[in-house]
Amino acid sequence: MREPDGSRAPGALGTAYGVAAYAMWGLFPIYWKALSSVDSFQILAHRVAWAFVFSLILALATGRGRDLASFLRSPRRLLASAAAGFLVTLNWGIYIWAVNSGRIIESSLGYYLNPLVSVLIGATLLREKIDKGMIAASAVALVGIGILTVSYGRLPWVSLSLAVTFAVYGYIKKKANLDSINGLAAETAFVFPLALVFLAVEHTAGRGSFWNAGAGPTVLLTLAGPITAIPLMLYAAGVRLLPLSRMGFLQYLSPTLQLSLGVLVYGERLEGARALAFGFILAALTVFLATRRKAAT
Repeated sequence: MREPDGSRAPGALGTAYGVAAYAMWGLFPIYWKALSSVDSFQILAHRVAWAFVFSLILALATGRGRDLASFLRSPRRLLASAAAGFLVTLNWGIYIWAVNSGRIIESSLGYYLNPLVSVLIGATLLREKIDKGMIAASAVALVGIGILTVSYGRLPWVSLSLAVTFAVYGYIKKKANLDSINGLAAETAFVFPLALVFLAVEHTAGRGSFWNAGAGPTVLLTLAGPITAIPLMLYAAGVRLLPLSRMGFLQYLSPTLQLSLGVLVYGERLEGARALAFGFILAALTVFLATRRKAAT
């Protein structure tokens, strides 16, 4: 859909940003699996450090340095950035550990669950309007998630942690209207010193993987900055243009790709009750997409 002047409507542009971000996130297991020889905490620390460096350079290169300085003078945005930074770092750490521990399917459940948390936050805290299609899709997805939880026989803490941390992260960015590039630089700035101290301790103790693990892992650790920053900036741009509840449902793309990789590429098993549960979740996506199409006509 386009505006009369030929530009893309905010909703269409926001959807495009969201789809691009979630598609990249859905393929992340390939990247983190390639670093499975590196300790998960070191991967996380490098991810934080290089994401900060990359986003700061990008902000300065695009002439946003003055905007960033103004951004950092706002107590409200500083507090929001700090909270968002610690939340997304926690989310990254749990996800990297889960992927390299053979729990890609369980992590994908977390990102299937996240839209339900986003819908709840959008309805209760942001007072976003929830239509019948979203309610129906949420109900169907909730049945699938319930079946999957029972099939595990325990509280799926990995899934719940991933869902809640990222949904609250999205809420903070939505509420504070954090800019994509400057927002990411500010978020990671609060965690950057901790990452550097941890990496320094690891290298001093002879456990550091950077350089020592070979050229391949070293390059991949360095590229973790742009690999992390690009989808986050796309997500930040999308969440500013779309209701949080709608942005949350677009996230189904990411766990679907993760699930496919876990089963088809990395040999994780999905059968019986778990297969039935994911069938319900995919049916929820179908309901949501069908009602979106109907609402748009």
